[in-house]
Amino acid sequence: MQSDALLAAAESLPQDGPGGGTLLLGYGAEEELARFAATPGWTVHVPGHPDEVRRAVRGAVRDGERAYVHVSAESNAEPRGGGEGFERVREGFGGVVLAFGATLDPVLRATVGLDVTVLYATAIRPFDEIGLRTAVLAADRADVVLVEPGRPGISAGHVAATLVHVPHRLLVLGTADTHDEPALGRAVRDFLT
Repeated sequence: MQSDALLAAAESLPQDGPGGGTLLLGYGAEEELARFAATPGWTVHVPGHPDEVRRAVRGAVRDGERAYVHVSAESNAEPRGGGEGFERVREGFGGVVLAFGATLDPVLRATVGLDVTVLYATAIRPFDEIGLRTAVLAADRADVVLVEPGRPGISAGHVAATLVHVPHRLLVLGTADTHDEPALGRAVRDFLT
């Protein structure tokens, strides 16, 4: 399996160089993304715009991270996510939609007119537990839609752990779901109503 080989190669690299870190880039490799997201000690970036890719690489090198940067052929229209954790892109009270990387623009178009908070992040690890919990507790309903690059559900366990004491519902979607925006909009609407 390619992801196992890449992870094994990364683990064998020295961690005590000038930056003290390891930087790996993966282009559209969903298995690698899932593998690194499940491996403790890795920062996993999922930039949604070329400027975000550059920012992720520079930051990982500067900070000496053990970082995996998942690069996609898809892109949002503009860069976002300059800070740490989730960025609030839209405010609402009917639930929370987490959009990672290049899933943001399709999510924004598909949820026009819905009373939801849309959160955006360029990294799935570390997972911003405080940002999610704050947004969910501010909403009228603890319903969460998770839209990630790659296969659905990479961060579902993190959402469940973050909200373990908050009765909630979770809908998990992936990149394939964002290719049909009307269907994406219907799925979110049906789940939240």
